[in-house]
Amino acid sequence: MKSYFLLLVIVTASLFSCKKYKEVKIDGELKKWHRTTLSFEGPQTSELAEENPFLNYRLDVTFKNGKNTYIIPGFFAADGNTAETSSSTGNIWQVRFTPDNIGNWSYSVSFKKGDNIAVAEDISLASSAGFMDGQSGTFTILESDKTGKDNRAKGRLQYVGESYLKFAETGKYFIKLGVDAPENLLAYSDIDESTNALGFQKKWEPHAKDFDESAAPFTWKNSKGKNLLGAINYLASEELNVFSFLTFNVDGDDRNVFPYVLKVPIKDYEAYASVKKNKEAWETMFHKTRFDVSKLDQWERIFEYAETKGMFLHFKTHETETDHLMDQGVFGIEGKLYYRELIARFGHHLSMNWNLGEENNQPIVEVKKVAKYVHNLDPYKNHLVIHTFPDKDERYQDFIGDQTPLTGASLQLSHPEFNDVHPRVLKWRKKSNDTGKKWALAVDEPGKANIALLPDNEDPEHTYARGRAMWGTLLAGGYGVEWYFGYASPNSDLTCQDFRSRDLFWDQNKHALHFFNKYIAFWDMEPRDDLITSNQVAYCFAKENETYVVYSEINNDMVKLNLGKSESIFEIKWFDPRNGGNLQDGSVKTIKANGVVTLGTPPSNLDKDWVVLLKLIK
Repeated sequence: MKSYFLLLVIVTASLFSCKKYKEVKIDGELKKWHRTTLSFEGPQTSELAEENPFLNYRLDVTFKNGKNTYIIPGFFAADGNTAETSSSTGNIWQVRFTPDNIGNWSYSVSFKKGDNIAVAEDISLASSAGFMDGQSGTFTILESDKTGKDNRAKGRLQYVGESYLKFAETGKYFIKLGVDAPENLLAYSDIDESTNALGFQKKWEPHAKDFDESAAPFTWKNSKGKNLLGAINYLASEELNVFSFLTFNVDGDDRNVFPYVLKVPIKDYEAYASVKKNKEAWETMFHKTRFDVSKLDQWERIFEYAETKGMFLHFKTHETETDHLMDQGVFGIEGKLYYRELIARFGHHLSMNWNLGEENNQPIVEVKKVAKYVHNLDPYKNHLVIHTFPDKDERYQDFIGDQTPLTGASLQLSHPEFNDVHPRVLKWRKKSNDTGKKWALAVDEPGKANIALLPDNEDPEHTYARGRAMWGTLLAGGYGVEWYFGYASPNSDLTCQDFRSRDLFWDQNKHALHFFNKYIAFWDMEPRDDLITSNQVAYCFAKENETYVVYSEINNDMVKLNLGKSESIFEIKWFDPRNGGNLQDGSVKTIKANGVVTLGTPPSNLDKDWVVLLKLIK
């Protein structure tokens, strides 16, 4: 009898310990660098449920493959198909993951419940939320079949402690050139709960003709999204590789981009926000810890398509008018939840950065809190930057080196003819390098705010933008430029709906990308203006005794380069930054390293800018 009783106890205990989980749904192509989505059936709830699903539940999934381990935050996904249904209720919880290795991956699920658990620092004693908590499983990842510009062919773009970001799969370094405007790109009428408080809402109609049917899977509700997808396709067709956008903008130049659920009807918000430019809208018009899941799902369709087009996604998480709103300016629950939701939903993208503030003017101590939190939470350690006013760049002094986990700066300048670009990049390259932690620097808003990059019909040649801003950045060791559109012109930083307004200039960007990617090992070179003598605007970029690149705004035989004295012979070629094309011969084809030498004259157009390339031949 005792043996029978003991057996009964063991069997009963085993039955109670064997929890049955609902089968997880795994979506995606299950290939390396491709988004893999795990969908779980959890508690039935809604965006506005009494028990806040965003704040009082916490989903984390740990993925393992050999030595690789990632803890990925998840999110409430309503019915799991909200881009199409606009549902705000459901029982689906998701996690998005981009695996970086082939083979078998295991996953284990943590699903906890408690007051403010989503932003808690320590969840070791947190209560189980049941459902998928403790669930585990495996899946197999194959090699990617993507090629060309598709980011999935190149792998994750990573900060690797150098001045340039590097693709994990190809090992190639990255130069970005593209658009910083319009900042309110996501204020798009096809997106759920889109508002038009100041009349800046977009339809992107000029780009309807650029929609490609291959983008059809990324539309929603039959055909919505086409025009913005067309705009992205246009940028990619011009070989631009970056665009930027605000994700929260309720108290700035435009007030139509936000991820939150409104407390009031859209018309009421529009009427209020059109006359109020202060924190009252944030305090009274929004559920500040409740997210609009269908809107965010539609954003993801846009970003997912951009991934296939090789785009770098510049997430501007705040601007100066909003960086003080959450938690009344002290980094707390609202701010932490906001970044958790962004990272959970969008951090899996392969080519991106988090910008913690456009024209950021927060107290230094608060910026450091935000940077630490985002860095610790982001499983992929995406490039982490901040942007500040052009006359307040000394703030960077408190962020460089080991003072913060920031890995670069998003520089803003202000000179109408871009004279400040090259020296500013040089300044922060040196200052950050001197700390032992090199920053990857980009110029993301060059020029005077009302002018900046003018439309083609106002400045068809774009001489100063091309030379002093673009080549000035790249030959100072910056890794790229995003172009701001001056507010005094049509298709401005807020009103742009037609990227063709600068079509002539995009070709000049393409020419620069071709030069850097085809002719030089730019990641192994340094700015060396000290080697040149010129009475014109001129820059030098070099790996001394091997490769030299000299840009001169007006070319004549007054440009001189110090090659040092040796027996080395260099070939001289000329590149036309205005029209691109192949390298050309000038008046001098080879030259001996005999101290300070003249480089000769270009093939034509001595009064125009040229790029001179010298390479060691013996």
